Order: sequence, then C-alpha cells, then structure tokens
Amino acid sequence: MTNYEIENELKPDLSTDEKLIWTGKPKTGILFRTSDALFIPFSLLWAGFAVFWETGVITTDAPFFFKLWGIPFVLIGIYITVGRFFIDAKKRANTVYGITSERIIIKTGIFSREIKSLNIRTLTDITINQKSDNSGTITLGPTDFRNAMMQGIEWPGVKQPACLEFIEDVKNVYNQIINLQRQK
Repeated sequence: MTNYEIENELKPDLSTDEKLIWTGKPKTGILFRTSDALFIPFSLLWAGFAVFWETGVITTDAPFFFKLWGIPFVLIGIYITVGRFFIDAKKRANTVYGITSERIIIKTGIFSREIKSLNIRTLTDITINQKSDNSGTITLGPTDFRNAMMQGIEWPGVKQPACLEFIEDVKNVYNQIINLQRQK
C-alpha cells in the first residue's frame, strides 16, 4: 500500500482543516514477537495435552461428555499455536496509521473497522522500541509487564495499549510526535 493509498484510507476520518503529517502501516506477513519466546512453548504444551486428552477419550469408552469437554481445549490449542499468527498478520495487513498536528489515528480491524484517535497533547508514556534496521514500535500510553507478555495477542480481557507497531524509520516518527507535543 502506497502513502497515497493510506492517505485516501484516512481522509474520510479527518476534519476539514486537518492535514496528515505522516502516514504508515506495519510490516505485513507472519512475524514473531519477543513474547513468543515464552508463548510458543506454552502453546505447544497446551495443544499437545489437549490433543492427547481428546484422542484418549475418543479411542476409549469414555462418557460422551468427556469427548465434548476436550473440543474447546483443542480449538484453543489450535488458535494459540498457529491461528493467532494468521489473525495477527491479517489485522496488520488491514492497519494504517496517521499523524496530524492534533492527533494520532490508528485504523484497523479484520471483520469491522476500528478507528482509534489519540490526542497528541494529552498522551503520556510514549515508548520507542527500535531495532537495528531502524524499524520498531512506538507504544502510546502506560504499559506494564502483562502487556509485554501478551504482546500482539487478542484475548478477552487483555487490553493492549495503542501502538504504532513494526513501522519503518521509527525514530523519525517518534521525534515528530515529541515535537508536536512540545508545540502549543
């Protein structure tokens, strides 16, 4: 997606006097995060046990309830082992970012579009995570250890802070945000 296409995607969400200063989108495709170092082994153990359980009850004369009981655990195992990577990739493919002089816009979604608008002047705790290739993530708002553990995982009850993730030239974008915050 080119900058022109991203601007056209964001234009309907701008007010009449608002102009885009920067636009971008995250890297696409299947990506691994730092949190996967712990989550992949956990997901393999979960899925392995769930499949073991379900295979055991199906091949024996176990009560019908036990056969049904294991199905949700197998489905969760499939999602956390493999499915979450595809959901994350699809969501990032549908995500665009924009910065104006007043706010940061994050437009994303798979089945429906969600638009998050953050006032630049009231943002607190802006964190940059830069990689050696100058790409990275800008986290917008306070974080705690649970956010790092569940990074990129859509899970009920786990609210992730807003972020501009996997963007190119992350330091330049970070500096633009800080400079806009300093302006009155």
